[in-house]
Amino acid sequence: MGLELEAIVLDCQDATTLGRWWAEVLQWPYEIDDDGFVSVFQPDRRPPLLFFMNGPDPKTAKNRLHLDFRDDDQQALVHRFLAHGATRVDLGQGDPSWVVLADPEANEFCVLASRAD
Repeated sequence: MGLELEAIVLDCQDATTLGRWWAEVLQWPYEIDDDGFVSVFQPDRRPPLLFFMNGPDPKTAKNRLHLDFRDDDQQALVHRFLAHGATRVDLGQGDPSWVVLADPEANEFCVLASRAD
C-alpha cells in the first residue's frame, strides 16, 4: 500500500466540545480518547478522519487550511450547519458558488454547490 492521508488534525481550545460539535453536525461517528481528543470518522470509517486536539493558542487569523464539504442539497447542508451554531463568514469574495461558514471556534470551512449544479 502506498502513501495515504490518514487524518486532518485541528488544534482547538476545547477538543471534546468542538469534536462532538463536528460529529453531530456531520452526523458521523466519533470516539473520545483518554486525553479528551476526538476522532470523527466518515460513516464508512475510511480515512481521512478529523482529529481534534487541544492546542495552546487561540485562533487569531484566517485559516491557512480549511475543510470543504459537498452534499446533494447545498442549502440544506448550510441550514444544518447554521442550526447547530455555525456562523456565516464574509471573506470579501463577492458572490461565489460556495458558502463560507465558521464553526464555534471560528475555524472557516466551505459548503460547495452540488456537482450537478
